[in-house]
Amino acid sequence: MTGRRKSRGAILHDVGGPWSVEEFELDPPRAGEVLVEMAAAGLCHSDDHILKGDLSAPNDVMRSLGLPTMFPTIGGHEGSGIVREVGSGVTDFAPGDHVVMSFVAVCGQCRWCATGMEYICDVGAFTLTPGMPTDGTFRHHTADGRPLGHLAKVGAFAKHTVVATNSLVKIEPDLPLGPSALLSCAIPTGYGSVANRSGMRAGDTVVVVGVGGIGTGAVQGARIGGAAQIVAVDPVDFKQKSALQFGATHTAATIAETLDLVRDLTSGVMADAVVVSPSLITADDVRDALKLTRKGGTCVLTGMTSQLTRAVNIDLQDFILMNKTLAGTIFGSCNPKADIFRLARLYQTGQLQLDEMITRRYRLDEINDAYEDLRNGKIIRGIIDFGIEPGLT
Repeated sequence: MTGRRKSRGAILHDVGGPWSVEEFELDPPRAGEVLVEMAAAGLCHSDDHILKGDLSAPNDVMRSLGLPTMFPTIGGHEGSGIVREVGSGVTDFAPGDHVVMSFVAVCGQCRWCATGMEYICDVGAFTLTPGMPTDGTFRHHTADGRPLGHLAKVGAFAKHTVVATNSLVKIEPDLPLGPSALLSCAIPTGYGSVANRSGMRAGDTVVVVGVGGIGTGAVQGARIGGAAQIVAVDPVDFKQKSALQFGATHTAATIAETLDLVRDLTSGVMADAVVVSPSLITADDVRDALKLTRKGGTCVLTGMTSQLTRAVNIDLQDFILMNKTLAGTIFGSCNPKADIFRLARLYQTGQLQLDEMITRRYRLDEINDAYEDLRNGKIIRGIIDFGIEPGLT
């Protein structure tokens, strides 16, 4: 194809939203790029944080600082689809390949990729900067011809998108594309927080604070890793009950309740590993999670925080003398090119539950209702279903 095609996507025009589902124009892929027809896109809180301004700034603010504006942009960073077209020089992908997105682009060349830390790739670090990672220009355009960003270099909330090969992972064609979308973000981020970052060992006690999509991935990581006790903490009763289906052994609604519960379960030792994954981490969440962490234990901050949160208050003497570890993580410290394959195998063998995590499927036009459900705690993971795979409705 030599000219632009028309497609539809959910676009944010500035902080505050709402999502606007509209037609846009899409250039064909250039060198190192492919065009993907989306099958499913996961609904993650991170996109809502862009809408609310927790991870973004209005265009007028960015202009006043002399910085690139983020809006307008197509949302969505978690998704799966089918390659329809490849740009020049692309040999790793071909039309018809089934793929999942990686919101961390992986160059394979920088110091971090070369030492097994793809999740902090130098190219991936610019995931929120508008433009293609290949050359900085735009393939997506508004109907009136203006440059249109695509969130995380992915833009999964669109019927079609153009992405760099660095942002794609090929999966086996017999894997259902709907649940495979969760391998893009929710599962590696949550599962990896436990398996890669927390130091958890079989027989340990693990606490997961916030059990939406990411937290449910963490609960499953703890279960598959052999944790003896898994405490799921969430104020929403529906999410507590759901967590029990994915491997949690105990639930609690508040930190105060959790402190008492974990003391009883561990005879006062406290949790070996704590994963903090609410929709937005506050300073108090960090303080409280460290109280739940035993001496020598690890507390992993997995959820996102507001860009205005600059400091936390912790009992520093306790933190130092009790030899505790406070760890950050991106993408669950997973390497997309290797770990998505491994996680898919766990799904294929029945150990990792993906279908069960999808509470509801939505049409693209229902995206604002879908995010209202997410904010109100009505879903564990929702997906936008683009209707290209048999069995998806």
